Amino acid sequence: MVAAVRDLIEFSYLVRRHIISEDDILEIEGCVNRFHENREVFRECGIRPTGFSPLPRQHSLVHYSHLIRQFGAPNGLCSSITESKHIHAVKKPWRRSSRHKALGQMLMVNQRIDKLAAARVDFSARGMLSGSALSLPLAPSESGSLQQGGQQEEDSDISATDDTHLPDIMSEVLLSKTYVRNITRNIHHLGHKLHLTRLYELTRRYLYNRESPNDGNSHQVLLDHCPKFDSRVYVHHSARAMFYAPSDLCGIMGMHRERIRVTPSWRGGRPRRDCVFISSSYDNEAEGGGLLDNLLIARVFLFFSFKIGKVRHQCALVHWFSVDGDCPDPETGMWMATPDYSDAEKEMEVISVDSIFRAAHLIGCAGDTFLPVQGFDDTHSLDAFNLFYVNKYADYHAHEIAF
Repeated sequence: MVAAVRDLIEFSYLVRRHIISEDDILEIEGCVNRFHENREVFRECGIRPTGFSPLPRQHSLVHYSHLIRQFGAPNGLCSSITESKHIHAVKKPWRRSSRHKALGQMLMVNQRIDKLAAARVDFSARGMLSGSALSLPLAPSESGSLQQGGQQEEDSDISATDDTHLPDIMSEVLLSKTYVRNITRNIHHLGHKLHLTRLYELTRRYLYNRESPNDGNSHQVLLDHCPKFDSRVYVHHSARAMFYAPSDLCGIMGMHRERIRVTPSWRGGRPRRDCVFISSSYDNEAEGGGLLDNLLIARVFLFFSFKIGKVRHQCALVHWFSVDGDCPDPETGMWMATPDYSDAEKEMEVISVDSIFRAAHLIGCAGDTFLPVQGFDDTHSLDAFNLFYVNKYADYHAHEIAF
């Protein structure tokens, strides 16, 4: 059953790729063939005893590869009115909500949009939206109209050029503009308060890496040889990641934004410490074992910033993960990762947030054991397991980078 679901999800993500190559077409056909073979378990278990012919959506899978070749249709074949309405009625209101009990917020957004649309129709019927507020007192002359029209045409060309211009960056991560007010600024006291006893040491080693990037691994250098640190430290509970994900049609020009959160209490509950993908251009030989499509995996325990001279450093204290095995799990199709420890202590490091690519979603692997019925929820997931699936099915962009 797991293999059948994996093949169906894999197919769904592949056909929505922004660019589809001939190799992708072959992989799509392979997913369909494997899905048709593995789905027979649902017939054998009595879930679909009459077969799969009454399922028109599944029947359409066999036509995708042929139609993509015929029409050159990346991002999927569906162009129905239902999908376009779904974006405005569901996806955009969802992105405007807080994601917590969002249904009421989404309904309120749709209600207000409907009222604005009705008001616009009424104002247009009254002639209130014709021209601008200055159009009557500043009626231009004929020559002025021609000049203004030429300028508008030029501006229109510039706008069209900007709309088709690809973004200059693939990813950008910045700390939140506001910092935590009621917490110490001393790094020694901060490390003691947050139970991060190596924070001061790791920050000095981070500064050594910044000043001497070609001198090898800072973990092999004596701490006395690392720069001194006595600056005021500012703690942040989140960072904003923007990245280019053209396969997902919801973003403007393919750009997407998400929040990476590190907070001691999330919505009145337990701490939240998100995981991230880190670019492999961040060269580190001692920490972060294994590469996942040139990406490293880590869990963020602290976002903080400080200034040395006129330079503001935006940093993250991360716990490294290592990729387990040389290939993805054969049943789920997802890579697996384990947290790194040395002498029962977490392998941690201070890095620049510039090296963070985007958030990562890890799913705990329980193995053959059962999860507790009581006293266990999603907030324990990153602390209770020793082995994790790197979820490439979290979204379209994750499917492209975590393979």
